[in-house]
Amino acid sequence: MKPLAERLRPQTLDDYTGQQHLVGPGAVIRRMIEQKRISSFILWGPPGVGKTTLANIIARSLEVPFFTLSAVTSGVKDVREVIEKARSSRFFGGGNPILFIDEIHRFSKSQQDSLLGAVEQGTVTLIGATTENPSFEVIRPLLSRCQVYVLKSLEKDDLLSLLHTAVEKDIYLKQKNIVFKETDAMLRYSGGDARKLLNILELVVEAASALSASADDSPIEITDTLVTDSIQQNPLAYDREGEMHYDIVSAFIKSIRGSDPDAAVYYLARMIEGGEDPAFIARRLVISASEDIGLANPNALLLANAAFDAVMKIGMPEGRIPLAEATVYLATSPKSNSAYMSVNSALQFVRQTGNLPVPLHLRNAPTKLMEQLGYGDGYKYAHDYKENFVKQQFLPDGAENQHFWIPQENAQENKIKERMQHLWGDRY
Repeated sequence: MKPLAERLRPQTLDDYTGQQHLVGPGAVIRRMIEQKRISSFILWGPPGVGKTTLANIIARSLEVPFFTLSAVTSGVKDVREVIEKARSSRFFGGGNPILFIDEIHRFSKSQQDSLLGAVEQGTVTLIGATTENPSFEVIRPLLSRCQVYVLKSLEKDDLLSLLHTAVEKDIYLKQKNIVFKETDAMLRYSGGDARKLLNILELVVEAASALSASADDSPIEITDTLVTDSIQQNPLAYDREGEMHYDIVSAFIKSIRGSDPDAAVYYLARMIEGGEDPAFIARRLVISASEDIGLANPNALLLANAAFDAVMKIGMPEGRIPLAEATVYLATSPKSNSAYMSVNSALQFVRQTGNLPVPLHLRNAPTKLMEQLGYGDGYKYAHDYKENFVKQQFLPDGAENQHFWIPQENAQENKIKERMQHLWGDRY
């Protein structure tokens, strides 16, 4: 019997759950389907949010040849064979064949190179699916030929709707009297992942059915306790596709942020033992060094980046050592997110105010006309002044009093704050 998630896989956009920013009325992918003109794109999002399902719906709606490859099991030879089949299928009429590649981030550079010609010449329309940032994992020439659409974890209302659809429409579940008394645990364990949610539901119903086998007509009441007990008794039963990946990564980063080196190394070991890509772990360390340690210990970013380079050079299993070194160093470092908060604050301000004019005295003046217009006029060269500093306006007019970077309480930023107060006075 197929798993519940497969039995309930939507066949049309009307049955598709979530991602309204892409498939809702007037949204970009719905428009492409309605106009029957699909361009190559990559779907980027966490597991269980509908990437494969959406690709299947597109192919079915356009009634075009549909070819699939998994980056886990396919090589360059497989890619070329599929492209040749797609090229042959075009002679039988219909639209452009679609080539769907699941987990495209796992394709090597040579595998991705083998796709370039077919995508550029229109032999196939490529739809890729990835849980990793395409800018890190997809080669630039291929990425430049594809749009990237971001899929989001499903919201609470989406997940609840999915649960009720399952018990009302599934050929097996609708035969049972299922009552949802509580749903918080199911939603929490699912983490916005539709496949995980349905796997949990199937697991819990099976467990409850076994307990009440002698009373077939009695209702199966889904409670938080029943869900938690069922999952604890079968810790991997609902994790058939390795979806715990994101839970472990989340715990890893939060342990570093929470300054618990023991927990951080434990989750590092879980990822290594589970076969996680070491480059993925190293990238998360670089991000954590910038986001969570930041200016409280600027050396953290240097060490995280060095660990990344070391892992790329020496590979595994030895790569586990620099990964552990960076993990412990980051977890035991003082913490600050002031740089992270400052850029977010500045981005929000830019989105609200648009392109404010750069003050004339800060503008470049490469031509005589620009000089005549006052570009660069009045600029004070900091190195000509005491302490290599002179007060002048750098932010645009109307924004000169904006404050984005707010130093936090730690030894390093206290020193920075003292210097800024010495230079700028009350501004800091």
